[in-house]
Amino acid sequence: MSTTSANTGKRTGYLTWDDYFMAVALLSAQRSKDPNTQVGACIVNPHKHIVGVGYNGFPTGCSDDTLPWCREGDFLDTKYPYVCHAELNAVLNSSLSSLSDCIIYTALFPCNECAKVIIQVGIREVVYLSDKYADSDSVRASRRMLDQAGVVCRRLAPASPMVTIRLKEEKA
Repeated sequence: MSTTSANTGKRTGYLTWDDYFMAVALLSAQRSKDPNTQVGACIVNPHKHIVGVGYNGFPTGCSDDTLPWCREGDFLDTKYPYVCHAELNAVLNSSLSSLSDCIIYTALFPCNECAKVIIQVGIREVVYLSDKYADSDSVRASRRMLDQAGVVCRRLAPASPMVTIRLKEEKA
C-alpha cells in the first residue's frame, strides 16, 4: 500500500529500479510454456530503458505442441536440445545493435551457454534472483567466465516482497 510524503505529497512505496526490472523479467517468464521452469530476462541500458526481454521457449517456427517438454529420457526426447533460454531470447529480441554496458535481470543465475552470449554482447552486469543450480558444472563454468570477463554478478535482495498487477478494473 502506498502513501504520500508529508513534506512533498510525493507517492511513497513505489518500486525500486531493481524491483521494477526484475518484475518485468518475471512477468516475461509467464509467457513460457515449460511446465517445470519459467524463466524471464530483461535487458536495461545505462539510461534505465528496457531494450530487450525474453523467456525460455522453443525457437520461432518450432512447435511447442510437438517438441517435448520432458526433463528426463533420451536426450532428443527432452526439452534440452530445443529450448532457447530467456537470456538468449532477450539478447536476440533486443532493439539495440549494441548491448555494451547494459544490465540483464534474470530469474535464475545464467548457465554457461548464456554466460557466453552475455559476455560476447558486452553486458556488464547480471542481476539474478535464484541461484538454485549453483553447484552444477554449468553454473560453475558460467561464474568462471563471467568473473574473467569482468561481468558483475549480483543477487537481488528485493525491496518489495511482491508486485501485484491487476488486469481487470474492480467494480465499485
